[in-house]
Amino acid sequence: MLKILPENKSAVLWAILIVAGFVAIRAFESQLFYDPFVAYFKGDFTAVPYPSVDETRLLLNYFARFGLNAMLSIALLHVLFRNREVTVFAGVLYAMFFVVFLVAFILVWKEAFGEHKMALFYVRRFLIQPLLILLFLPAFYVQLRSEKNNNP
Repeated sequence: MLKILPENKSAVLWAILIVAGFVAIRAFESQLFYDPFVAYFKGDFTAVPYPSVDETRLLLNYFARFGLNAMLSIALLHVLFRNREVTVFAGVLYAMFFVVFLVAFILVWKEAFGEHKMALFYVRRFLIQPLLILLFLPAFYVQLRSEKNNNP
């Protein structure tokens, strides 16, 4: 593994910069994004009703944050795998997951299925944190590796 590092210096540098982007988004989340649920979930949220929010502003900020994390994630996949099909497929997956998570967030938030505060916590997590990359990295690696082994 260490033998391939010298020939992939630029990929390693780009990967480090992309991960630094994830860290920066997380470190400056309160300055960059509107999210009253941050303070809400830090407290004893089980005994308190949902906070009042500017719905349009909240949803636009979730879109922006998910979009930034998705772009960084797709860039990381592109840098690591150098495969256009992986990059395009990841973009489609991120778009689909955004719609699913946003609809789930709104339904749980508006209590369409009763009050499920932990469900809201976890669905919101998928909207604001780059958790999908933790699933996609090994999945694409295994997929590309198995294709390589099946096509000698």
